[in-house]
Amino acid sequence: MQREFPEVPLVGVGAIIIEGDRVVLVKRAHPPLQAEWSIPGGVLEVGELVREAAIREAREETGLTVEPGELLGVYDRVLRNSEKRVQYHYVLIDFLCRRVAGELAASSDAAEVRWFSREELPALKMAEDTMEVIRKGFAKLGLDPLL
Repeated sequence: MQREFPEVPLVGVGAIIIEGDRVVLVKRAHPPLQAEWSIPGGVLEVGELVREAAIREAREETGLTVEPGELLGVYDRVLRNSEKRVQYHYVLIDFLCRRVAGELAASSDAAEVRWFSREELPALKMAEDTMEVIRKGFAKLGLDPLL
């Protein structure tokens, strides 16, 4: 599977893990979005169901076992290079998840992983659709997103 300059869009699955007034974010270790904070997630594998992918990616990147709940959104992520050629193209499917086991520990594609309070989020450099899906997650849980 070719991630950079792909021939077809790739399906990505994200896990918005919220506990209390905090959400888990990972600092990406690799492009795209290297060194930026993002929600845990990655590419769907052949034969894998999207909710299974959310569970796998959350465990791989954060050390947490999660239970995916409500679908929060489907997003386009198209990143172009300086010549306007599509360098990365993902269709992202994001689920609200709750932790069922595990302790937070960075692994796999994550350079760092940590819980962020709602108050800390506006200061982070994140894609607007990432911030939007986090807001939706807090709202679904009846919490004022404060973002």
